[in-house]
Amino acid sequence: MGLGGDQSFIPVMDSGQVRLKELGYKQELKRDLSVFSNFAISFSIISVLTGITTTYNTGLRFGGTVTLVYGWFLAGSFTMCVGLSMAEICSSYPTSGGLYYWSAMLAGPRWAPLASWMTGWFNIVGQWAVTASVDFSLAQLIQVIVLLSTGGRNGGGYKGSDFVVIGIHGGILFIHALLNSLPISVLSFIGQLAALWNLLGVLVLMILIPLVSTERATTKFVFTNFNTDNGLGITSYAYIFVLGLLMSQYTITGYDASAHMTEETVDADKNGPRGIISAIGISILFGWGYILGISYAVTDIPSLLSETNNSGGYAIAEIFYLAFKNRFGSGTGGIVCLGVVAVAVFFCGMSSVTSNSRMAYAFSRDGAMPMSPLWHKVNSREVPINAVWLSALISFCMALTSLGSIVAFQAMVSIATIGLYIAYAIPIILRVTLARNTFVPGPFSLGKYGMVVGWVAVLWVVTISVLFSLPVAYPITAETLNYTPVAVAGLVAITLSYWLFSARHWFTGPISNILS
Repeated sequence: MGLGGDQSFIPVMDSGQVRLKELGYKQELKRDLSVFSNFAISFSIISVLTGITTTYNTGLRFGGTVTLVYGWFLAGSFTMCVGLSMAEICSSYPTSGGLYYWSAMLAGPRWAPLASWMTGWFNIVGQWAVTASVDFSLAQLIQVIVLLSTGGRNGGGYKGSDFVVIGIHGGILFIHALLNSLPISVLSFIGQLAALWNLLGVLVLMILIPLVSTERATTKFVFTNFNTDNGLGITSYAYIFVLGLLMSQYTITGYDASAHMTEETVDADKNGPRGIISAIGISILFGWGYILGISYAVTDIPSLLSETNNSGGYAIAEIFYLAFKNRFGSGTGGIVCLGVVAVAVFFCGMSSVTSNSRMAYAFSRDGAMPMSPLWHKVNSREVPINAVWLSALISFCMALTSLGSIVAFQAMVSIATIGLYIAYAIPIILRVTLARNTFVPGPFSLGKYGMVVGWVAVLWVVTISVLFSLPVAYPITAETLNYTPVAVAGLVAITLSYWLFSARHWFTGPISNILS
C-alpha cells in the first residue's frame, strides 16, 4: 500500500516492513525516511561538489578538459548500469545489511557464508575509507581556505603542517559522530538540507565562476583540448585518458547508502531503488554542469597545477581565487565560493558516517564483527550509537597513515573506490550466474534486461579495477608506485585468512532475529 506523495502518515506495517519481516528481521530502527530523504543521503555522499572539487587536479593533469567533459559521461553511464542492477536486488532484499545480505541470498546455502563475509568486509572497509578520504579532503580544503585568507602562498599566508591537518580531520569526525548520535528524524532533515545545498551550490558556482572570470576558455578548448603535459612521463593518449577517469569514478561512489537506510525508509522495497537510481542520475547531470562551468574558467593548466601558485597547486581553489581577484582586485569572493564547497564536503562526510554506522549495525547484528553485541546496540532514540562512534574512530585511524606517508594514505583511500566497487559487483555477479534462474525480483525489476545490464556492470567494475591499478608515473619508484593493488590484495588476504582460520567455523551468514 503506497503513500504517494503524502508522508505525514506512516502505517504500522508498510511494504518495506512487511518484506523485512519476511526476510527474518524485526523492526528495530525507526522507519521515518521518505523517498526524498533516502535519495538525499546517497546524493549528499556522492556530492559532486566534493568529489569533483577535491580530485579536479587528477582530471586536469591526465587529459585536461577532454577527460573531464567526456570521461564524466563515460564513467557515469557505466555506473548507472551498476546502480540499476543494485536497485533491482535492493527491491527484493530491503535490509540495512545491503550488499552482504544480497550476496548471501543470491549465492545459495553452500556459498552464502563466504559470499556474504567477503562482500560485507569489502563494503564496510570501503565505506570507512570513503569517510576517511572525504573528511581528510575537507581538512585539506580548510587549510587552503586559511592559506588564501591570510595572503596565499606567495603573500606569506599560513599553511598548516600535516599534524594541523590531521587535527582538523579529527575535529570534523568528532562533530560528525555527535550529529549522527541524534535521532533519524534530525538526520533526515540535515540530509535533505545537504541535498538542496549540493543542488543549489552546483547551480550557483557553474554560472558564477565563468561569469566573473575575466579570461575564459573557448568552447573549442573546453571540448577538444587534451592535456598531455602531466610531468609524469606518460605520453599515450589512451593511457592518459583512462587515468583521468579516476576523478569521475571516485565521485560517483557511495550510493549504496540508499540500501543501508532501507530499514529506516518508508516503502523501502520501492523507495530504496528509487534512491539509488535518482542519486546517480541527478549527480551525473549536475556534475557535468559543474565540470563545464568550471572548465570555461581554465586557460592555463600548468599554472593551475603548479605548487607555486597562491593556493599551493589546488586547481579549483586557484580558479575561484583568480576569477574574483582579476575582476575585483580581491580574491575574497573566491574564498567564499570555496566555503560553499566546504559545507557540501562537510555534509558528505556526515552522511558517510550515517551509512557506515548502519552497515556496521547490520553486519554486527549477524555476528560478523569482533565484539558484535556492542556494535549492534541501539539506544533509546533508536540509533546504533556505538556503531556511529566506531565508524568515526576507524576512519580517523585510517587517516593517521598520512603522517607517515602520503603514499600509504593514498593506498588506503584507493580502497574507497576499488574496494567499494568490488563489494558492489559481488552480488551482481551472483545475480547473473548462480541466481540467474532463481532470483525473484521485488517491485522494481529490470525484466528481460536484468541479465544484460548486470553483465555490463560486472565488466565495468573489472575494467576500472584494472585501470586504477596501473602505474600513474614513470619511471616507477617507491614514491611513484601505485599501491592500489597492494592495498586491495592486502584486504583480500586479511579477510580470507580470517575466514579460513576462524570465521568459517562460526559465521553462517545473515541470522534472523525474529524468535519463532
